Amino acid sequence: MHKMLVLAAIGFAIGTAFAQTAPYAGEQHREIKSLSSSEVADLLAGQGTGLAKAAELNGYPGPAHVLEHADALALTADQKQGSKALMDRHKERARHIGAALVASERALDQTFATRTIEPGRLSQLTAEIGELQAQLRAEHLRTHLAQTALLSADQVKRYGTLRGYGGDAAPAAHQRRH
Repeated sequence: MHKMLVLAAIGFAIGTAFAQTAPYAGEQHREIKSLSSSEVADLLAGQGTGLAKAAELNGYPGPAHVLEHADALALTADQKQGSKALMDRHKERARHIGAALVASERALDQTFATRTIEPGRLSQLTAEIGELQAQLRAEHLRTHLAQTALLSADQVKRYGTLRGYGGDAAPAAHQRRH
């Protein structure tokens, strides 16, 4: 009986190993193979998707969450207006860059799908994609810099606490420009 259980366990393990699929299985049906539909939607909507973590987690708030916590941060009318204007400008720029990035990823995907890819075009498209990714990240990070300048040091510290960062994430050299 013991031998049969051991053999059954080995058989199950082997069967499970063969049944596992490659990590990309199913993704070959995506419109753009390198981007999920939610990633495309986020890029087109101007969502950050972690692009500003270096700022956010080092005490540089972003306008979306500042506005979300407007009451708890005791924002002035001018700070609310400035944050809203900053957010609107940022979203417009991020959507524009995001749309260009999606278009470039689609072009890269299509050159592979149609088997028309060649080294020069590959270099051109990947350089374009890399430049757009850098522009998009810089846009998100610049927005956090601009937002921080609209707040007092105490508000930045309070923001960190509200976001669960412990309140000690305020930039060391924070200066308010108002």
